[in-house]
Amino acid sequence: MESIKLDRQLFIDAALILLGSFLLATGYSLFLAPAHISPGGVYGLALVIRELLHQLLHVEAGLGTIALFFNIPLFLLAMHGLGRMSAIKTVVTFILVALFSDLIDDWFAGKPLVEDAILCSFYGGAILGVSVWMIFRAQSTCAGTDTLARVLSRTFNTKVSTLIMLIDSIVVLLGLWVFEDWRVPLYSWIAIFIYSKVVEALQPQNPHKSIFIISDKAEELRDVLVGRMGVRGTFLHGRGMYTGAEREVLFIIIQRKNLQPLKKLVLELDPRAFITTADATNDTTPILL
Repeated sequence: MESIKLDRQLFIDAALILLGSFLLATGYSLFLAPAHISPGGVYGLALVIRELLHQLLHVEAGLGTIALFFNIPLFLLAMHGLGRMSAIKTVVTFILVALFSDLIDDWFAGKPLVEDAILCSFYGGAILGVSVWMIFRAQSTCAGTDTLARVLSRTFNTKVSTLIMLIDSIVVLLGLWVFEDWRVPLYSWIAIFIYSKVVEALQPQNPHKSIFIISDKAEELRDVLVGRMGVRGTFLHGRGMYTGAEREVLFIIIQRKNLQPLKKLVLELDPRAFITTADATNDTTPILL
């Protein structure tokens, strides 16, 4: 029975990787690349390098082929942090994306499906968001610039998100330099924004927020939150590190949409209350490593 579940999960993951890789290649080859939109990442960099090769050496190279030369060393950087199955899935993913990118580019001769660059940035960003969500859902990665960001974060003690933004912005500015078009950064950042919002909307892991509230009016807060919002939570017994004073810490998990109303109620009752929040996850999706 367990082997049947594993086989079923592997089949689902394979289908997600195949479809996600095809959509990712479609987003780049039919929308972003023909409009000279370079929204960061390995394929944004590959687009810039392809244009440089064309301008300087008059060499025509496939977008997927160029990206593959970056994906391989990035994968080697991340390989030790991946499980065996995740590593295999990652290799399959970036090879499929490269293959599909070059095939689609050949089939359509580098022509976009729509002529308007803004529409290309919207459609391309949305397709990228859906495809990356599928790939992540299958417990795979694209071995992209986020891998480089993780490595650099350990070296420079900087947030991964900050480094990803910095690297992608550098790629966008390289696109401005190569294509000599001030519209390129605008369209690229539009695509990045749409892409991030689509991933955020589809990502099911963090639909809730966990909240810790430290207040001298813990009992009053309990009555208000339970009576007016129907909130349920847990009292945790704590003690101040500096003063040694004992107090109750209120732990609550709520939906994102209720976060601001809850904060407002708490601060109205106790303006000195300390509130901290974090993403809450209850993910039962099996992870195959």
